[in-house]
Amino acid sequence: MTTFRSFLGFFATLCVFLFASTCSAAQAADYNLKKFPKGATPQEIGLRVAERFVSIPFDKIGGRPPRMVIYPIVCAWYGSLTFAKETGNNLLKSQLMERFQPLFGKRDTLIPKPVHVDNNVFGAVPLEIYMQTKEEKYLTLGVTIADKQWEKPQGTYATARALDFYEKGYTWQSRLWIDDMYMITAVQAQAYRATGDKKYIERAAKEMVMYLDSLQRPNGLFYHAPDVPFFWGRGDGWMAAGMAELLRSLPKDNPNRSRIMQGYQTMMESLLHYQDEGGMWRQLIDDKESWFETSSTGMFTFAMITGVKNGWLDKKIYGAAARKAWLALISYINKDGDITEVCQGTNKKNDRQYYLDRSRIVGDLHGQAPVLWCATALLRD
Repeated sequence: MTTFRSFLGFFATLCVFLFASTCSAAQAADYNLKKFPKGATPQEIGLRVAERFVSIPFDKIGGRPPRMVIYPIVCAWYGSLTFAKETGNNLLKSQLMERFQPLFGKRDTLIPKPVHVDNNVFGAVPLEIYMQTKEEKYLTLGVTIADKQWEKPQGTYATARALDFYEKGYTWQSRLWIDDMYMITAVQAQAYRATGDKKYIERAAKEMVMYLDSLQRPNGLFYHAPDVPFFWGRGDGWMAAGMAELLRSLPKDNPNRSRIMQGYQTMMESLLHYQDEGGMWRQLIDDKESWFETSSTGMFTFAMITGVKNGWLDKKIYGAAARKAWLALISYINKDGDITEVCQGTNKKNDRQYYLDRSRIVGDLHGQAPVLWCATALLRD
């Protein structure tokens, strides 16, 4: 009997050990941002979405010829370029650069006039091309656009509000819309990366602090607008992605870094609470009756991946959230390389039903771009 009891004790101990080992291995896999199943790797997914982007001529994007290169195109273009760089895909890189060539010639009218945050973000693309090729014409164009954002406004743009922002050292294009904190920080951070001139990153950091102090709610999230008390997914996504882009290049001795990091980490902690068990976030972040939306999920995932990779976030907690989100997000990509369930362009409105009823678009670049950002972020060291 003693021998039998000893055996049972040993067997129980062995079971506990094996169970603990299995759980430990599962937990390790849960937050692993380097290994993914076949078909779910950032190399595979990024290539599918980037090839989809280069396969569509400008004139076909959105179903009609554009008046200019609008910001969703810029965001997907930038994401494709960074993905090409991380994977060493020279064919993709050349295709993305070839797309730019008409903008130096007969189609230069497609270059947005640098008079609005949604236009100026265009500068991020030539600056990225410059950093990959060292061709001066791209640097000149990108830096000109970045500088225009901080010049004194002229003519009809010289409103009292714009001049007030300018005189306080902010861009005259400031609107205190949460979208701005990707549009402004992206081009200014790129100008810093391309030139090494700290004025660009310092501008962006000062601007970000103003937006955080003005707009972030106690729970870390952001209303779509001060008079619209809804946490719209993609709006908050721009803030999350913008802070991540800024922080990964902001020098550690910048006096605004700690404030921005606080705002970023507070937002990430809140987003953990609202992530669905399946990995997605919703059209209205805190509304469980709202639908799962892919552009916001992609932006939040990018922000978390970047935080884990840079050591700003706990790798086990946020690595697990980011991994789960990535695997959920890519399940929405169809056979054509288009992501589904992308909220259409959305202006503010103080009406919950308005947000719930927004159209869900397939292949919209608001949704394609964050997938590319995530793929790039997963591949970065």
